Amino acid sequence: MAVDIAEAVSETVDKIKSNGDNAKAYNVDIASEQQVVDFVSDIKEQFGRIDVLFNNAGVDNAADRIHEYPIDVYDKIMNVDMRGTFLMTKMMLPLMMNQGGSIVNTSSFSGQAADLYRSGYNAAKGAVINFTKSIAIEYGREGIRANAIAPGTIETPLVDKLTGTSEDDAGKTFRENQKWMTPLGRLGKPEEVGKLVVFLASDDSSFITGETIRIDGGVMAYTWPGEMLSDDSWKRTLE
Repeated sequence: MAVDIAEAVSETVDKIKSNGDNAKAYNVDIASEQQVVDFVSDIKEQFGRIDVLFNNAGVDNAADRIHEYPIDVYDKIMNVDMRGTFLMTKMMLPLMMNQGGSIVNTSSFSGQAADLYRSGYNAAKGAVINFTKSIAIEYGREGIRANAIAPGTIETPLVDKLTGTSEDDAGKTFRENQKWMTPLGRLGKPEEVGKLVVFLASDDSSFITGETIRIDGGVMAYTWPGEMLSDDSWKRTLE
């Protein structure tokens, strides 16, 4: 099942079906309790169980310093990124409790360290990490594992929306800066994140739970932020 508030979820399902697999699209606002209840009720009626839940929905918006941060922006981010993750998990857990399963939540390296002017996003993604630990310790005895992923900058439509595309001047500047500050010298690819999610969802990670795994190209490996600014050798390798 593919779930999204956007109609484009049908395109994802079409791609899955084109590979010979079965899939169904659902348009759900995961911040709405009633919509999530109705969705899960339909899943229970059709399948009776669920083995994997991937909470990947999220929104972001750089805004301002905290004392001037718009409350509506904060509420929107928290509603989708944290409340939505909570609601989907809460309603889906009963469909896992008889046979076990795996839950993967999308956090961010912004949930482990803070970005300027993104206090809402930082708070939401930090909350996802600790919420993931709560799932792990409360449901581990029932064979349910829960882990979070913490992506760095990944080449996605969200990055295009926030910074501009790779064809725009602002987008080009952002990407060059990211390449400079990332030890691997590039942005991440969506399929690389997907492979990590598949690993955590599968039995290959059967003794891993309560963890947050970064996939950021090494950005967070620096001892202190100034090091990446003073390390001109990285920039020279990209020139």
